[in-house]
Amino acid sequence: MNYLFKSIYVLFAFTSLLSHSAWAAESSVPVLKLESGLPEGAAASHAADILTLDQAESLALKDNTGLASMASRATAIAQIPPQVGTLPDPHIAFDAVNLPVDTFSTTQENMTQLRVALSQEIPFPGKLKAREEAAQFEAESASYDVVETRWRLIRNVHISWWNMFYLDRALEIVKRNQSLLRQFIRIAETKYKVGKGLQQDVLLAQVELSKLLDVEIQLVGARKDAESRLNKLLNRPTYLAITLPGKVKETLPQLPTEAELHQIALDARPLLASQSERIKAARKRVDLAELNYYPDFKIGGAWGARNGINPASRRTRADLASFGLSFNLPIYTSTKQDRALDQRRAEVAKEQFALQDATEAVWSEASTAMADFIKTRDQASLFKQGIIPQASQTVDSMLAGYQVNKVDFLNLVRSQITLYNYETLYWRALTGARQSLARLEAAIGKKIVK
Repeated sequence: MNYLFKSIYVLFAFTSLLSHSAWAAESSVPVLKLESGLPEGAAASHAADILTLDQAESLALKDNTGLASMASRATAIAQIPPQVGTLPDPHIAFDAVNLPVDTFSTTQENMTQLRVALSQEIPFPGKLKAREEAAQFEAESASYDVVETRWRLIRNVHISWWNMFYLDRALEIVKRNQSLLRQFIRIAETKYKVGKGLQQDVLLAQVELSKLLDVEIQLVGARKDAESRLNKLLNRPTYLAITLPGKVKETLPQLPTEAELHQIALDARPLLASQSERIKAARKRVDLAELNYYPDFKIGGAWGARNGINPASRRTRADLASFGLSFNLPIYTSTKQDRALDQRRAEVAKEQFALQDATEAVWSEASTAMADFIKTRDQASLFKQGIIPQASQTVDSMLAGYQVNKVDFLNLVRSQITLYNYETLYWRALTGARQSLARLEAAIGKKIVK
């Protein structure tokens, strides 16, 4: 009777483990909540809010200081074209002319006058327009730089968010496997007590449990680091706790062809548009350098007031008016204008080569991201539809075999650890595909998934 009682006890323990294993495979474990340096009430308030990917993106676009800095830079550069397209400020002068130094009298000498003069510099026709248009192209380039920074920010937010999501799923799996290994330990101890198991089975399970505890410590540390990085992108204190959704849409999209993606990048990537505007600005500076072979003008006029009576005519001295036109003589063209024109033409070539280099880099970036996406998408599909169901069936089979002493404990534990590894690799592949998709969208400058 005592032997029968012990056998029933072992069978009950195995049945309990099997039911727990089936429940664990179908249920989701809550996301691990990390401690923060916030006051207790504030931490609870922030942790209560689930941060979706769309919310994280919106917060970053609204509050990120790097993006705000680029926008301010573009605003500043946009103020330049009207300035350089306007005539130079006129000059006004007040002076005393032919003033005798013995008496400093304004009536002693006939030619003494108190004069006011006004002059205006006028660049050669076309120069102001060329300067303004060159500055306008630079302003357009700066505005595209803002859009480029925006795409990079979105990419970084998506990568950080999906990294945190993967770490949450990995922690769930570790917790679930820790619970299963603890049950393995209890069952192994029970079999050992009734003489149907080995002590090394218990020790083996304890070692594997310790390994999972070490993995948990590393995952918690990695999640805290990822949490700080995401908070930084959102311009929030790095100690704020972040809670992510427990489930996401696991289907992954089909992509356009590589050639189509390259064409989209040519049409939509802000980096290339910015470089094209720089080429236009450089060409306008060439036009300006060619106009510098022509002189600039300066026109002016003066009015001289004279006081007193003319001794010869006995009449009040008449005021004097002066008018003038002057211009510079560009005669040192071999060392100034010629060199300046060569400089501007070389700058155009530089910007053209830079555009070609940037285009090839963008195409390479898009192709690499596409290849990474396809690889991780196919891996996720393989794990989800093939490997994980097979590994799960293997674990169930091992449990049934161990129950009737046809499978040793080591193989049982190994099958469970293998299933754990495959589940972790699935989430790594899925989130890796999402991160590659974010890189691809930033590379071509256009959303693929809406």
